[in-house]
Amino acid sequence: MTISPPSQVGAAATYVYPEIDAAGDLYVAVVSFPPNGGPSTIYVTRSRDDAQTFAPFVAVATPSMIPTAGLPNTRFRDGITESFAASPTHAGHLYLAYEDWDTTLGQMDVKFTQSTDAGSTWSAPVKVNDNVDAAGVPTDQFQPAIAAGPGGAVAIEFYDRRQVCPNDPSVLPADVGRTNFCIDVSLQAYKDTGGGAVLAGSNRRVTQFAWDPEQPGQHLGGLSQYPCAGARDPCPNGRGFIGDYFGLAISATNIYSLFVSTHYPSNVTGDEDGPIYYQQQVLGTVPRSAVARGF
Repeated sequence: MTISPPSQVGAAATYVYPEIDAAGDLYVAVVSFPPNGGPSTIYVTRSRDDAQTFAPFVAVATPSMIPTAGLPNTRFRDGITESFAASPTHAGHLYLAYEDWDTTLGQMDVKFTQSTDAGSTWSAPVKVNDNVDAAGVPTDQFQPAIAAGPGGAVAIEFYDRRQVCPNDPSVLPADVGRTNFCIDVSLQAYKDTGGGAVLAGSNRRVTQFAWDPEQPGQHLGGLSQYPCAGARDPCPNGRGFIGDYFGLAISATNIYSLFVSTHYPSNVTGDEDGPIYYQQQVLGTVPRSAVARGF
C-alpha cells in the first residue's frame, strides 16, 4: 500500500470534512475564521481527480458565532461549527448542518442547507430544531452531526437543552430543575428521493436520560474530576470540555449515534463517598422504520 503526498486544499481552514458522493467525486467542507474570531464562513470545494486538484471554494453560509467561549449557564466550551455529508445514492447531492447564534434571542440554533448540483448552489438555510420556548427563556441546540445513508436517508442529530434538568441522582442537586442546562440528543430525519432532502417527521428525542454537563462535580484525592481543557482546578469559564464531535451513521435499517453522557455512575468512589459521574460514550440505535413512514 502506498499513500500519496498531501495536497493543500486551501489556507487558513479548520473543521475539515472530506466526503465522497455516489459518483466518486471528493468534496471538502471547511470553516475559515477572520482574525480574532467573529463570524465564520463555511466553504465547500470539489475534486474530480482523486484530490490532485480542487475547484474554487464556494461560500455556503456565514453563521453567527457565540460572543463568549462557552454556552450560557455552563462552563463548557462550544464545539465544532459544522458537519457535512454527501449522498451515497444521488450524485452531487450534498448536505450541511451548522450551528448559528441567534443574536436577538440569545440562543444557539442548528441550521441545514443542501446542494443538488455538486455544490455550485445551495438552498436557503432552514432551522432544524423545532423547540418552542417560553418568552424570555431561550434554550440552546448545538454541535450538530449529519449523515447520509442508503436509499436517500439523511439525518441530523444535535445536543439539545430544551428539557428541564430532572430530579435524578446523576444531576447535581444545585442543577435540578434548571432550564437551558442539562443536555439531551435530538434527531431530525430527511428523505432525498432525487429532488433534494425533504423533512421526514419532527425532532425526536434520542436520549433516554438528560445529563448534567457540570458533572463530574465530585473529587478524588482532593482533586476536581471535572473535565477541563488545560487541566486547571478550578476550571475557568469556557474551558469545560464535553467533546467537540459526536458520531452519526446510517445503515439500511438503523441510525447509529455515539455521544457523551454523565448519567451513568462509574465504579469509582469519590471523596464525597458516592460514585463519580464521569463522561461516558453512549451508542444509540434508532430503527429507520421508527423515524418516519418510508424512511
